[in-house]
Parts: sequence; structure tokens; C-alpha cells
Amino acid sequence: MILTIDVGNTNIVLGCFDGGKIAFTERLSTDLGKTSLEYAILFRTALDIHAVNAELIDGAIIGSVVPPVTPVIRTALRKACKVNAYILGPGLKTGLNIRMENPASVGADLIAGAVGAMEDYPCPLMVIDLGTATTMCVVDQDETFIGGMIMPGIRVSLNSLVQEASMLQGISLETPKTVIGHNTVDAMRSGIIYGNAAMIDGMIDRTEEEIGQKITVIATGGLASRVIDSCLHSIILDPELVLRGLALIYGRNKKA
Repeated sequence: MILTIDVGNTNIVLGCFDGGKIAFTERLSTDLGKTSLEYAILFRTALDIHAVNAELIDGAIIGSVVPPVTPVIRTALRKACKVNAYILGPGLKTGLNIRMENPASVGADLIAGAVGAMEDYPCPLMVIDLGTATTMCVVDQDETFIGGMIMPGIRVSLNSLVQEASMLQGISLETPKTVIGHNTVDAMRSGIIYGNAAMIDGMIDRTEEEIGQKITVIATGGLASRVIDSCLHSIILDPELVLRGLALIYGRNKKA
């Protein structure tokens, strides 16, 4: 069994794979103040809740976009499971060709998402990850990562709106029944949900126009389910995409 750890700015997503199939996932808060022991306790607790013996974990891989937390998580895994985790970055075999000005600058989450998508879906493709930031990465018909887009995430946009506009209040992210909001709360929900859906549709259209082909579109991330249903394009929702990509990369390096 192996553990895959996707470290984001807001959440850490933990996945446990048994024989190539995912046994469970858990979501933890990313906290720069936590020690390795505190994270180790959280990992052991997650394993205990799902009745997984820590001694059965024989490997792990970390994909992180929060560099200060990465070594803490790696030490926590040593304490919790006695494994020395791979860290997704330069020097690790991914099987992904990256055509960027600086390939080393591509985030671990984007690489893992692209690797997971290429395994299960036809190219060319786009992976949309809706988290703290909304990211879109594009893999062309030759299975080459050619670039993407980064936008403020849904909650970041909402929090900024509330903070900067004194007349507006915090709201829950629910899809309103109509695009035209008939009160302030529904108007804000419409702007956030339908506005982001329209942005995603527009970026898909522009991407297909630029590369001259229709693309397969896959969405993942903690906020994907809130928006994708409101998009006009056909988009595949795959919450475990990044974790599967990490597991694939782990396997390629273990064999090597």
C-alpha cells in the first residue's frame, strides 16, 4: 500500500492506494504552524479510522505547492509509517513531456493532474483544478504539456469581494436558481458560480480555437463540483485525478 499526499495552499489531500486502487481519501487543513509530530498524528488517525495498519504502508509520494510544509510532511510520514517519501520535482520520472520556458517551474499539482489525465482520457486535453487558485493545463495531441492558465480561485474571489465591499456579506457557495439574482445574496452567488462557469467555458473555447482541435476537459479540486454542473461544455468531474497521477509517478520511479 502507498500514500499519496497532495499539499495545497488550503488543504492537504491524503490518498491511500492498495494494488493500484484507491482505498480511501481524507482532507486535512494546511497549517504552516504544525509540527511533523502533529501531522504524523493526523496521518495515523486517518489510517486508524479506515482500519489500515501503518505497517502495511510501504511507500509514499508528496506533490506540494507549499515548499515550507514539504519537509515537515516528509518527516511526519517517517514517524507515522516509517517510509521515506518521494517528492515530486526535478529528477523524478513522470513520463510527461513538458514544453515550457522553464519546465522546473510547473507546479507539482499540475504535473500530477496531467499524468493522471493522460492515463485515462484521450488527448488533447485540459485539466481544470479548482482550489485556492483555478488552474488550467493543456496537453496536446502528442501528449506534451504545452502550458495553461492560472486565475484567482472561487473562494479567493468571494473573500476578496466581501472584504473590499462593505455592503456585502459572506455567503455560502450554492448555485442560485436563476442567473439574474433577485436579491443581494443570489446576485453574489450568481456572479461567483455562473461567472466562473462562463469563464471556464470561454477559456475552453479560446483554447480549442488556438490549438485547432476539440479537447477532452477534466475537472478536479475541492470546489470543482460547485461549478462544473453550471458550465455549458461537457466536462468530466474526477476528484481523485491528482492522487492517481501521484500514484502513477510513484510506480514509475519505484520500478526505475
